[in-house]
Amino acid sequence: MTSSQTSKKQEARGELPPTAWAVLGLLSFPGERTGYELKKWADSSLRFFYWAPAISQIYAELRRLEELGYAASTRSGPEGVRAKRRYAITAAGRAALAGWASDTAEAGPPVLKHGLLLRVWLGHLAEPERLRALVMEHLERTRGELDSVRAALAAADEPDWAFPRLALRWSERQHLAELELTGALLADLAQLPAPVAGGPGSHPGPEVEGRGQGAGDAPTAG
Repeated sequence: MTSSQTSKKQEARGELPPTAWAVLGLLSFPGERTGYELKKWADSSLRFFYWAPAISQIYAELRRLEELGYAASTRSGPEGVRAKRRYAITAAGRAALAGWASDTAEAGPPVLKHGLLLRVWLGHLAEPERLRALVMEHLERTRGELDSVRAALAAADEPDWAFPRLALRWSERQHLAELELTGALLADLAQLPAPVAGGPGSHPGPEVEGRGQGAGDAPTAG
């Protein structure tokens, strides 16, 4: 059996990738939507607590969902290559989505990829003022994201959106926590001693490079 055939069989059993379930989830609320409208909604909801797929991914998943009978589309406007398609969930799609949403399998731990913290981890190679500026920029960006979350909360006032509002409230708290953590990081940076002689990013001399493990070992256990 080819990998393509295996993939088709997995899809038939409902083993879709998370992005497909997310797109189908967007369709599970009342109304029909174009791919562009789904992208805009993902950008103002999903991205605050999960991830917003690219428009190309959304259309790819919509095609997959239609092939499985989980979604259906109709043309709006005149026929032609630029005619918009509006998508809606089918009864089969709603049943499959309900089964996935209520699955008792472990959802998995949250994945954190914090670009700023990676820079801080390498702070011994950076100019202290530049590192502090990066943290300040992150602080301002997080404030802007918090404003966006609150705007999305204010817009999600439909009775059918009670559960999305819960997710957005969680995201609001998460951004508030990020602001608090970033403020604490700034305070921690201020407590660090002045850089050692040689300056940030200086290349160690041959006598340093040639040493084996010893006093300068990485701070790991074992």
